[in-house]
Amino acid sequence: MALIPATILTGFLGSGKTTLLKRVLTEAHGQKIAVIENEFGEENIDNDILVSDTEEQIIQMSNGCICCTIREDLRATLQLLAAKRRKGLLSFERIVIETTGLADPGPVAQTFFMDDEIAETFLLDSILTLVDAKHAALQLNDRQEARRQVGFADQIFISKADLVSPQELDALQHRLKHMNPRAPQKVVHFGEVALSEVFDLKGFNLNAKLDIDPDFLSEGHDHAHGEHCDHPSHQHDHDHEHCTDPTHDHGHGHHHHHDDDVKSFVFRSERAFDPAKLEDFLGAIVNIYGPRMLRYKGVLNMRGTERKVIFQGVHQLMGSDLGPQWADGEQKMSKMVFIGIDLPKDILLQGLEQCLI
Repeated sequence: MALIPATILTGFLGSGKTTLLKRVLTEAHGQKIAVIENEFGEENIDNDILVSDTEEQIIQMSNGCICCTIREDLRATLQLLAAKRRKGLLSFERIVIETTGLADPGPVAQTFFMDDEIAETFLLDSILTLVDAKHAALQLNDRQEARRQVGFADQIFISKADLVSPQELDALQHRLKHMNPRAPQKVVHFGEVALSEVFDLKGFNLNAKLDIDPDFLSEGHDHAHGEHCDHPSHQHDHDHEHCTDPTHDHGHGHHHHHDDDVKSFVFRSERAFDPAKLEDFLGAIVNIYGPRMLRYKGVLNMRGTERKVIFQGVHQLMGSDLGPQWADGEQKMSKMVFIGIDLPKDILLQGLEQCLI
């Protein structure tokens, strides 16, 4: 039996999660999808579509989709759905889990890796985060949960972009990219997003792609940048004589400085890693900083193998795998991205440097 792909949908109040879920549940898309709703949803779907006073926690839609509310914990709900599917009582091809607007997606993601029974049935495909352009700046300033949701994302959808100026949208996209350079951003209108952009994104695959926007990787964004340039959203009004990065917008001053606690940084090296040293170092880091490490991924050049080594993790859970061979003439280069809350960038970069041959 193929594993059932699962998508975690997260995002702040009013960002369009419910609009997107209603489409998933009611549109004639020909897929049988089970949507698991967190009971504490502020704006439950059921007041529109579903009769909320039924005892049954699983409701079948006319198009073959299923809506299910979490009564106990997620694990129990997933097991219930899997059991009903095995017995032929329910038919569905994938699941979407909506977390409440204030939830941390981390523990939800971990459920798929920690529990053998769940891992044998379901495969976590990706975490999607919806961001409301109109209210994002305030939400990101005030609520760490909102920043965490951005840090966890494999894909970011920005809604309500038509309600803000192009400059505000640009500043928001800059800010999101500094928090999470791994996740592509897409501006969507009223939850109108093609289902092909929502499903089968393979964000948790151990694949040899490390999608970081090339601008983010361009010189200066990694190591060298710290001195004078207040990065996350570049406040350059008084400070720009020190900043030599041509991509920075010195003139308009509309990128205000946000020093978000959720940040990302990239490590790159053309020297190979010593496998034993790296394993020890990463193990120690995950032990100490795991709760603050949201997502991390690397494609590594390791001594002793002609193949790429791929690793990634969520919080304390880390997995690695041998990838494809380095191609003829391909520059063997290790690239790693870490996204977390107040991670000690210098300690991590120095430590990784010391694991090189």
